[in-house]
Amino acid sequence: MSPPMQTPEEAVPAKVAPGLEDVKRHPAVVAFIEKANEYTGAIGFTEHGVRHANLTASIAYNILRRLGATERQAQLAAIAGYLHDIGNMVGRVNHEHTGAVLAGGILEELGMEPLERAVIMGAIGNHEEPHGEPVSPVGAAVILSDKSDVHRTRVRNPDMTTFDIHDRVNYAVEHSFLRVDEKGKTITLELTIDTSLSQVMEYFEIFLSRMVMCRRAAEFLGCEFKLQINGVKLL
Repeated sequence: MSPPMQTPEEAVPAKVAPGLEDVKRHPAVVAFIEKANEYTGAIGFTEHGVRHANLTASIAYNILRRLGATERQAQLAAIAGYLHDIGNMVGRVNHEHTGAVLAGGILEELGMEPLERAVIMGAIGNHEEPHGEPVSPVGAAVILSDKSDVHRTRVRNPDMTTFDIHDRVNYAVEHSFLRVDEKGKTITLELTIDTSLSQVMEYFEIFLSRMVMCRRAAEFLGCEFKLQINGVKLL
């Protein structure tokens, strides 16, 4: 007895779009993030490794889901967030553009459709100040998630006596949280800073351009950006 005839849909398995876990397992992604973190450390920058990649991915995903985006759009934000700093493997200057190209090649290998690759590449290529702009909801989410990761765990310099202002400000931040209020249409970065280590003014001295980017990104998502430090609303 011959087997039953298969329809074209049954004969060809449905193509499954790659997700974040597929991206994380790609050998090039593993290597590029490891080396990007190593090389940024060699030039005195804060942590840019798996911790930062995972946190950026998680926050970007949550921002869009809280604001009513589709599951797939939020997944694209997570993937862009995870990959956004791989360009540091090549060099810090213009790492956002290098990273976008590198990510495009990896995602093509994984079988991602061109339109989705374009969204992720645009988000990565526009995540860095002073020239980056929120060009899509995915891009806006990556900007907000990346710039909100200010925390002492990112500091790699073991000698506090040699801290520069970036080390000092990051180390002074004991708690950071990005709160999305979908009903009030606000996105608030809440920080707890040990002012015995760094004054609030120093935060603005080095991160003002980041806050401007966050304001633009929040506005792109139809929200107002706010900054709260030690319980005091400053923006």
